[in-house]
Amino acid sequence: MNDMSDTPTSSDLIGCPERPEPPLRILWREGDWLAIHKPAGWLVHRTGLDAGETRFIVQTLRDQLGRHVHPVHRLDKGTSGVLLMALSTEAARALAMQFEQRQVDKRYLAFVRGWSPDEAVVDHALRLDDAPPDAAPQPALTRFRTLATLLLDVPVDRYPQTRAALVEARPETGRRHQIRRHLKHLSHPIIGDTTHGKGAHNRWWAAHLGVQRMWLHAASLTMSHPETGQPLTIASPIASSLQEAGLNADWLTLLAQPWRWLHPNGRQRSLMGLTEGGWSPEGHPRHP
Repeated sequence: MNDMSDTPTSSDLIGCPERPEPPLRILWREGDWLAIHKPAGWLVHRTGLDAGETRFIVQTLRDQLGRHVHPVHRLDKGTSGVLLMALSTEAARALAMQFEQRQVDKRYLAFVRGWSPDEAVVDHALRLDDAPPDAAPQPALTRFRTLATLLLDVPVDRYPQTRAALVEARPETGRRHQIRRHLKHLSHPIIGDTTHGKGAHNRWWAAHLGVQRMWLHAASLTMSHPETGQPLTIASPIASSLQEAGLNADWLTLLAQPWRWLHPNGRQRSLMGLTEGGWSPEGHPRHP
C-alpha cells in the first residue's frame, strides 16, 4: 500500500501561529452552484436553539461572496466536510431534487467507539427527535464499512483496553442525525457525540488527541452535474498536499494514530475523501 510519505503529518501542523478565521474554502463553483468545506462547530444558519453561537455558514458565505446564498442540504453543527450551496432558490431546488430522489452518493468518515463490523447495513426507521410519541418513524438506511481498527493498552471507563474504528458511512436516506443514530444502533457511537455517545470515552479521546469535536466528516459526494448531467464528485480531503492539510488538520492528527488498515488502499482513500480506488475483496486480519 502507498503510505503517501509526501503527505503532511500532524507534526507538520503543530506550532503554527494562530490566524484570523479564514474565509470559507470553496471546493467547487460553477454557475449558480458551489460547494464549500464546512468546518466542524459551525452552524449552517442562525437558530434560536443555539443562541450563543457566532459562526454561521450562510451569513459568512454571503459576506464573502457579496451575494445571497441558499443551502442545498444540511450538516450538523459538529460535522465537517462538503456542503452544497446555491446562489438562487431555483438553483438550490435543482440540486435538492437529487437528494430527495436519492440520486446523490454521500460518503462520510466516522471515528467510532469499539471495533465495528467489517460491513453492516442498518435499515432502521427513525422518528424525529421532537416528534410526538405517536408519530410514524421514517424509513432510514445506511451502509457501513470498517476501514481501520485501533487498539490502545489504556483502560477507559470499565474497559481494560481502548478500542476504536474508522468507518465509511453511506446513507441512502437523509434523516436528521441518521448516521449518528444508526451507529448508536450498532453499539458503536461516534466519538465526541455528546447526544448518542458516552461521556467518559469522549473526554478521554479529547484529552488524548488535544481536539474536542464530534468525529464525523462529510468526505465526498457524487451527483449529476446540474447542467450537463455528467457525474460530478466533490471531496473535502483530509490531506493530499500541504495546501489541503489545513482543511482537516484535526483528522490528520487522528490518522497519525497506530491504525490497522483493513484494506490495502484504505488510508489513501481516507486521505483523499473516500474517492480514490475500489475495495479489495479479500479480508485482512484485525488486531490479535
